[in-house]
Amino acid sequence: MRILITNDDGIHSPGLDALERIAREISDDVWVVAPEYDQSGVAHSLSLNDPLRIRTVGERRFAVKGTPTDCVILGARFVMKDALPELLLSGVNRGHNLGEDVTYSGTVAGAIEGALLGIPAIAMSQAYPSGQRESVSYATAEAHGPRVIRQILDAGLPPGGLVNINFPNVSPEKVGGVRATRQGQRPQWQAQVDERRDGRGNPYFWIVYGHEIGDPGHDTDLRAVADKWISVTPLKIDMTDHRLLERLGGAFDTGL
Repeated sequence: MRILITNDDGIHSPGLDALERIAREISDDVWVVAPEYDQSGVAHSLSLNDPLRIRTVGERRFAVKGTPTDCVILGARFVMKDALPELLLSGVNRGHNLGEDVTYSGTVAGAIEGALLGIPAIAMSQAYPSGQRESVSYATAEAHGPRVIRQILDAGLPPGGLVNINFPNVSPEKVGGVRATRQGQRPQWQAQVDERRDGRGNPYFWIVYGHEIGDPGHDTDLRAVADKWISVTPLKIDMTDHRLLERLGGAFDTGL
């Protein structure tokens, strides 16, 4: 199986190295195309007004001065153009991507771009303890990732299929199991603005947010990871609100 992997934390991130090891448990035909620099939070952004530059880092390993979306397009349409990837893996992200996180995540966006190109795509993220961003362990993702990926493929991930996996913040032996989940939603988005002053007294700002999950349903990704389970959430590119569509159809499908 031909596998393309990418991420949003950058070509030199430990999570990308962990994902490459996971991918090599499944296939020996693994290609890496990842951002030159950290692209966390860029979501599904695409470089349209700046040229993209690609650098060979090693055998089947490339760095792109661009976003995860750029990386997947260059990987599939340029680097691997002679034989397209059969699976796209994105991650392993430093920190979980649960609930509304998926709308901001460059990791999930890399998988979304793979799905748009007709490639079965899986995003993977590893939770970590608060305040330990610089010392994240990917042991749980590495221990369970290959098996979970195989189970998804065996269940049937079609071309353009999209799945979001989150690993809980526990050691591999303490994982409760694997749970198929729906995307949850926190009770209130917790973005706040932290205003500070530079050395000249001029204001600058940081956007900060918390991760309080409230009391999500048992079938959500938020609850699964909080319960120390691995969450496997199928996603769709179609963002249509079908219930509201029916209501609006009754209001507008009347002609002029």
